Amino acid sequence: MVQQDSTPLVKNILLLDSEGKRVAVKYYSDDWSTNAAKLAYEKSVFTKTQKTNARTEAEITMFDNHIVIYKFVEDLHFFVTGGDDENELILDAVLQGFFDAVTLLLRNKVDKSEALENLNLILLCLDEIVDRGMILETDGNVIAGKVATSSVDQAAPLSEQHITGVLLAREHTARSLLS
Repeated sequence: MVQQDSTPLVKNILLLDSEGKRVAVKYYSDDWSTNAAKLAYEKSVFTKTQKTNARTEAEITMFDNHIVIYKFVEDLHFFVTGGDDENELILDAVLQGFFDAVTLLLRNKVDKSEALENLNLILLCLDEIVDRGMILETDGNVIAGKVATSSVDQAAPLSEQHITGVLLAREHTARSLLS
């Protein structure tokens, strides 16, 4: 049996816009017990990080006894928060997996309008990455694949389901070859 102390835990994953407003968020701990506390945390962490240049690589900061790993793309700000005793590399892998999956699912159009149009896919990504704080998956290709297969409309004609699968498989293969 794995001890709880040795299992890395994520406190939250945030996707905020360029003004610090929610696009998609998921909290996995009771550190922020009310919606007001969650909104205050999001505003504070956004304010602290907005002047940094986290566009090429993820950045790390300590904030309110939490480790925050973050990255910005276009008008979206990606954040992963862990406890102050968590491994930064593991949290970075979670952030990178989330970012890669979103990039694949949005077909490289990673911006707020595209994210809002495909919010269901982003929320499914969060569910595939972390469950109750425990990390399930960090490979963006695997996450995107699971989301794509679970989001296919079963009522859609079989030919459309097949085309969607082929297009996603092609994207995954191309992305793997370019990496």
